Amino acid sequence: MIGSRLDDEIGRLAALRRYEVLDTAPEAAFDRITALVRGVFDVPMAAVSLVDRDRQWFKSRDGFDLSQTTRDISFCTHMIATREPMVIVDARHDPRFEANPLVVGPPHIVSYAGAPLVTRDGYNIGSLCALDHKPRDFSLAQIDLLVKFSGLVVDEFELREIATHDDLTGARSRRALLGEAAHTIARRERDEQAATLILFDIDHFKTINDLYGHPAGDLVLAQIAVICGAMLRPNDVLGRVGGEEFALVLPGFDSAAAMAVAERCRKAIAGLAFAFDPALRVTASFGIAPLTTAITSPEAWLAAADVPMFAAKHGGRNHCELAALPD
Repeated sequence: MIGSRLDDEIGRLAALRRYEVLDTAPEAAFDRITALVRGVFDVPMAAVSLVDRDRQWFKSRDGFDLSQTTRDISFCTHMIATREPMVIVDARHDPRFEANPLVVGPPHIVSYAGAPLVTRDGYNIGSLCALDHKPRDFSLAQIDLLVKFSGLVVDEFELREIATHDDLTGARSRRALLGEAAHTIARRERDEQAATLILFDIDHFKTINDLYGHPAGDLVLAQIAVICGAMLRPNDVLGRVGGEEFALVLPGFDSAAAMAVAERCRKAIAGLAFAFDPALRVTASFGIAPLTTAITSPEAWLAAADVPMFAAKHGGRNHCELAALPD
């Protein structure tokens, strides 16, 4: 039952991560909603708040500068524990919040109204909230309107999710893959964590389409995405970047670990059997490019992996090739 989802923290976090929105750049669709809340409710602050495992992160905020807080001081942590909106008239006289750093210090929250962001499968992943520096009571009509606005936020998350996935294979779209690569590059600059990108292309794919037709070719692509995706860790990303070309972004993996992943995928693809022709065997050629300081953009990272993939193609196909590393 959906009601039981309030106690399913693992499922709630999975639902939040499904939208792949944490730590993404500001987006006009969400900023318009927080601006609308400020205007309609006549409050100085509004936010789209997402509650992660140990933090509260703001996808959009209007009227204050914080980008995130620890979860233990988050108002929204209390709010997502219930199906109902939460209203705090004066946090200075509420034992849950009277000593809260967000109340006694910037941004000096005194009153709060929050409506849960409820996913299609019934998980509360955060809230849309209206905030004021002074005591405020919110009418039932205002709260009802806030609930409707929170539904618009979730609708935007759903649209965003659709736009980031390839319809045929379920892998990330090229745009989403490049976005993930950009985040990985940014994290490398911050914490110097290793990362590797694998680019692979299905060998002789045009021949498959010519012999069996495009529906059969589509089935080949879909099965390859499924079998490779099943080998990945939760933080790894599989994307379709071209017609028969895929890429993997592997945070935390050096070239040796990434080569092992590429080999597993290569062997799994070569072992696939297809009902339309059980005798058909499909192979793929792989290029592996570790993230180096010379790579500063997702496009440059793809280009770095394209070179060894091209070498694998011309070296006989069904092969994994590592990019030449700088001295």
